[in-house]
This record gives sequence, structure tokens and C-alpha cells, in this order.
Amino acid sequence: MKVIAGLVEPDEGLISIPPNARMSMLHQDHYRHENDKIRDVVMMGNHRLWGAMVEKDKLLEAGDFTDEIGMKLGDLEVVIAEEDGYNAEGEAEQLLEGLGIPKTDHEEPLSTLDSGIRLRVLLAQALFGDPDILLLDEPTNHLDMDSIRWLERFLHEYKGVLVVISHDRHFLNEVCTHTADVDYENIIVYPGAYDMMLRQKMSYRISEEKQNSAKKKKITDLQDFIRR
Repeated sequence: MKVIAGLVEPDEGLISIPPNARMSMLHQDHYRHENDKIRDVVMMGNHRLWGAMVEKDKLLEAGDFTDEIGMKLGDLEVVIAEEDGYNAEGEAEQLLEGLGIPKTDHEEPLSTLDSGIRLRVLLAQALFGDPDILLLDEPTNHLDMDSIRWLERFLHEYKGVLVVISHDRHFLNEVCTHTADVDYENIIVYPGAYDMMLRQKMSYRISEEKQNSAKKKKITDLQDFIRR
């Protein structure tokens, strides 16, 4: 997953991602934003939007409204509009409330939350802004049952490419359309969710064992024939 996200260089092979696709990844470092407001941490998930919003606020605070600054503000407004920035706060709040973080906490710094609850904020950050590619590593950690069911419903409606790693078998069965099984230095992609993958894998292994048994019998018969 780190190779796909560009955090680790591959030893060999190529990673091909459409140039205009926006990728979002669940980060587990909950100390990174501990001094930022919880709602702001979520909106940081869309880097283009957040960068434009921060720069706009700085220019407005400076109060130096030259023609050049006016043009720059106009450009920033275009970016904010393209990224649906005028609905950003509402979207961030919906994600947080869906993951069990009440609206009364949204203006507080991230440091006010326990470490497990902070990871819910980082999950909301990854989901924010309708990314084209979504990478989730153990997203159900520190979620209660209501939050897990909410996340499943959210991912059912998600239209982009989802890559998820999880030990939660029920969650995988709910959200996955394909399952990549990494075993014996090979990756085999099976259609269907976890349980379907398991049945196909078992069937494949039984078939392989039967073929191997037939080969061994044939070898034994040939050796007996040669000895005779």
C-alpha cells in the first residue's frame, strides 16, 4: 500500500495512476495535527482545497488589496469552487458525526481526544472530498459497531477505487468486490469478498492436490513398469 501511495519506491515493476486522479490514504500518525482544530484536520484531506483556503485567509488578514492581490484572490476562489469548498465544513461535520464525534467537539484541537478517537478523525480526513482512489489500512480499528456500520454504508456509495487492508472478516465481506490473497510470495486476485476468496482458494488447493496425487501415481506406475 505504501508503494501504491508513493511513500516507498518499488524494487521493480511500475505503478500506473491516472495523472489527474486524487489519492487519499488513511494515516495513523495522530500526533501530526494535534494542535489543529478537529474539523480543520478533516478538511486537510483535500490538499488542493485546504491550501487555497489557507492562502486566501492569509491574504485577507494582510489587508493589502492591490490589483495583484485581487487577481490572486480570484484565482483562489476558482480553486475553492472547483473543490466544492463552500460545502466543505458541512461535509467534514457529517463525516465526524457519522464516526461518532459530536459537533460540540469539532472546534476543539485534536489533542483533546483520546488516541483511539483521534484515529477516527484521521479516517474522516481520508474520506473527505470524494477522492478518486482511497487507501485504507485497518480502518475499523477503534470504531464501535455503529461507526463500522456507518463506514460500510459510506463505502457502498463510494464511486472511486478502494484498496483496503483489514483483519475484520465481516467488514471485508461487506465492502470488497475483489480480494487479493498474498501467499507464498505470490498475489492472486479473486473475484468476490473474503469468504468467497476462501472458498475459491480451498477449491483450487484441493484441485492442485488431486493433480499432484495423480502425477505421483503416474510416476510410480512408470517406475514399476521400468523395473519390470
